Amino acid sequence: METRSIGIILNGVTGRMGTNQHLVRSIIAIMKQGGVKVNDDLRLMPDPILTGRSETKLKALAEAHGPAVIGKPLKYTTDLNAPMGDKQYQIFFDASGTLQRAGFVEKAVKAGKAVYCEKPTAVETSEALRLAKLCESAKLKNGVVQDKLWLPGMRKIKMLRQQGFFGDILSVRGEFGYWVFTGEIDDQPAQRPSWNYRKEDGGGVIIDMFCHWQYVIANLFGPIKSVLAHGNTDLPERVAESGKKYKATADDSAYALFQLEDGTICQFNSSWCTRVRRDDLLTIQVDGTKGTCVAGLREAWVQSIAETPKPIWNPDIAQPINFYEGWQKIPAATEYDNAFKIQWELFLRHVALDEPFRWTLREGAKGVQLAEMGLQSWKERRWLDVPAL
Repeated sequence: METRSIGIILNGVTGRMGTNQHLVRSIIAIMKQGGVKVNDDLRLMPDPILTGRSETKLKALAEAHGPAVIGKPLKYTTDLNAPMGDKQYQIFFDASGTLQRAGFVEKAVKAGKAVYCEKPTAVETSEALRLAKLCESAKLKNGVVQDKLWLPGMRKIKMLRQQGFFGDILSVRGEFGYWVFTGEIDDQPAQRPSWNYRKEDGGGVIIDMFCHWQYVIANLFGPIKSVLAHGNTDLPERVAESGKKYKATADDSAYALFQLEDGTICQFNSSWCTRVRRDDLLTIQVDGTKGTCVAGLREAWVQSIAETPKPIWNPDIAQPINFYEGWQKIPAATEYDNAFKIQWELFLRHVALDEPFRWTLREGAKGVQLAEMGLQSWKERRWLDVPAL
């Protein structure tokens, strides 16, 4: 069997998401499984090099994860120009800060690399589109992370749609969020980076989460026609990694209505200032004429029209119905791999074999557009139509 090496520049993976999801659970996991098997004659093997600003962090990652897969530390460098100029590296991946992304993508395009990066690709639609056009004009393969499409819960919703379980879909409701500690209490440190709560650094729940809601809604339920949104900065002060207090300038909660082209209303609440009393950190409820599904990140529960109880409003007595009963948990019909890893494998096949890959930077720009229009809707307090990109 031929093993075809694919050189990958992994930039900015020293952060939490980059390390856990992209390096360890995607690239390292692919290497441990023996690469991406294409057929009995060919497999694709990632050959990563870690790049970033901190040599100490890069060295620690390289030494922690390299020996188990290649018998020595992974390659790393703080000099991005070196691998950019090396033809053995075909792919440039970026998981750095949003505001730094454009410069890295421009450098990768100039070097002729295929470009794959985290979302959001920018904080303004015009900039996200510019980056997409740069890759398109250079005829370079490109992609953006849209991981939630491969989560088991989302795949189960898609399966139910294909089976006709819902009948006519009436509405979709998404609840996302959890309490992110401010860092003011010694034994309750913040579990997200402080830049997330500074608008000037590209932070905010709208720019972060509306990019996700755009591709989830569009792929599962159909194109978004218009948006009405409201945001807020609920907690005005937080504590940074340095231990110093800072002013939170970005929105940390948002409430939105998305109307689809077919008229369906999708309501999504997003907050880092809420405590969870539901099945998961993200739940999506799809109500249809024939049945309803409530899906979390991995599990999903359904209730058909035949199993729907008939409650009667009477606040003078204790509720006789246990509404958690009467729901059926959907069994796993297949093996569910890590969502990030699945998309990485698809992108590797796209680069090596020219297989289709529709989750491009232009698709990523649609998420930035929805976020930007959400911010505008909040500011102007009105519905806005979403133009086609």
